[in-house]
Amino acid sequence: MDPPVDIRCYKDKEQSSSLLLQLNRLRQENILTDVLLCSGSTQIPCHRNVLVSSSPYFRAMFCNNFMERQQTKIDLKGITSTILSSIIDYVYTGLISISMDTVLPLMQAVSMLQYGRLFEACSSFLQEQLSPDNCLSMIRLSDIMNCSSLREKAKEMAMESFSDVSMSEDLCDLSLPELMGFLDDDTLCAEEEQVFETLIAWIHHDPLSRRGAVSDLFKKVRLRYIHPTYLFQFISNDPLIQSSTLCIELIESVRRLMFSVSMKCIEDSGVGFKPLWDAPRRCTYHDMLVVVGGRKNNEQTSRETLVFDEKNQKWQRLAKLPVRLYKASYVTLHSVLYVIGGLITSSKHSQVSTTVYTLSLKTNQWRTAEPTMEPHFAHQSVSYLHYIFVLGGLGPDRRLTDSVERYNCMFNQWESMAPMPEAVLHPAVAATNQRIYMIGGEDVMQNPVRLIQVYHISRNMWSKMENRTVKNVSAPAVVMDENIYIIGGYTRRMIAYDTKANRFNKCANLKERMMHHSATVLNNKLYVTGGRYITGHDAIEDLDTFECYDPKTDSWTSKGNLPYRLFDHGFLTLTCVSETWAKS
Repeated sequence: MDPPVDIRCYKDKEQSSSLLLQLNRLRQENILTDVLLCSGSTQIPCHRNVLVSSSPYFRAMFCNNFMERQQTKIDLKGITSTILSSIIDYVYTGLISISMDTVLPLMQAVSMLQYGRLFEACSSFLQEQLSPDNCLSMIRLSDIMNCSSLREKAKEMAMESFSDVSMSEDLCDLSLPELMGFLDDDTLCAEEEQVFETLIAWIHHDPLSRRGAVSDLFKKVRLRYIHPTYLFQFISNDPLIQSSTLCIELIESVRRLMFSVSMKCIEDSGVGFKPLWDAPRRCTYHDMLVVVGGRKNNEQTSRETLVFDEKNQKWQRLAKLPVRLYKASYVTLHSVLYVIGGLITSSKHSQVSTTVYTLSLKTNQWRTAEPTMEPHFAHQSVSYLHYIFVLGGLGPDRRLTDSVERYNCMFNQWESMAPMPEAVLHPAVAATNQRIYMIGGEDVMQNPVRLIQVYHISRNMWSKMENRTVKNVSAPAVVMDENIYIIGGYTRRMIAYDTKANRFNKCANLKERMMHHSATVLNNKLYVTGGRYITGHDAIEDLDTFECYDPKTDSWTSKGNLPYRLFDHGFLTLTCVSETWAKS
């Protein structure tokens, strides 16, 4: 048997670069060159085989039956001598200098000569120069150059920085189809109010030829996500909108929807309103989890406001509440967080408040809104469409009240509504399908109330049903998939109330017997923070937990912890349209 043959593969890493270096020296010394590339009076000697090896353009020219195959001089029209020289240097060395002065003629030349990697290098150079001021011009340039990578990045910047781009002169030079394409895009990072202002500015740039496009452009504004005050007081009175019958009909459809508190008017609209109303929020709008107020570390009422940074999985602090409020209520409406009423305590005295504080993530500043008609604390608040409802609680005399107030954000005013059938404290409250459901709670003697009280929003009427399943006190409620989830309340039990079937379904239990916690919904998952729990020895302890429930798997998972123990706080899902809070 023959001994095995020893074979070794050797790769000279310097061979290719050394060969290219030698070829360049031969070119510079005009040795073995066999073709002259000409631009004007400049003639550059080259090797055909090097050109053929470097570009499909030259391969086609010299390897097929074109007349250039027989010629020793090739005139390359449209390419300056400076650009041609730098391209040939690149072919022989792999090196080239790109600047703002040379990048455009260089791109045109390498596109013609089919140097793909150099073309993309020019594109990368231009991408590094992108800014909100020039990205629209870069999109036009990319179309001329047929450069998809540059167009993609320039379009991405235009979408992400639309607030700045909308102020540029280039935007007013867009054609109608180009502007429609921007406004139709879900990835456009702008509030709908700004979308409206942009289309109005575009029309005013050339009103004679553009005012006829107002109705087509107005359909691109997602009216569902505009604050009603802005829509009905500013947009509806704009002369351009007033001049369009279709625009007026669209605004009236929104008005009917909000005043009727019914979805039926969407179906009845004759202007194709339903698909416009169903348009999704743009990607710039994203929901965030916010914790506010409450009782911190069982010591004192907290002024802290926290937002959960999903990217870093950490809680970050927002602006603090102006005052300490005991048992205020918390609700969100139109990207604004409302903190309503509560008990203001000091060393000398305590006072039940009518003050309403508001916060948006856009400004990260607390402001005051129209105060409530009556002072409340230990009450409940819930939002529906453009309304906020404040229900029951304790008044200034510390007595349980059955009063109901409604805030209309369109007119910035409060009004009294029909009182609840039975005054209860700490019920679970949720709104869905034009109704507010008040489930359970306790009476003045602290006995559980086994009632479901239902408020019909459009009719301003209450009804009530006894139900032996109901026995929750100090439990939050949330709506998911038209079910109302009641989480704990001096128990580990979580139940889902099917409002249409009037039936309760059992869900996975909590880990502890919990109360005074808070819950919200984000991306079809239920989140619970803080609260108090009853230990095995019937002692009460505070929690800093942050738990998530997935209805698809009927299971709970931990998301970490709050920075401190907390109960009787607000925990809400708040829409964010910018991240000012992250920079402050």
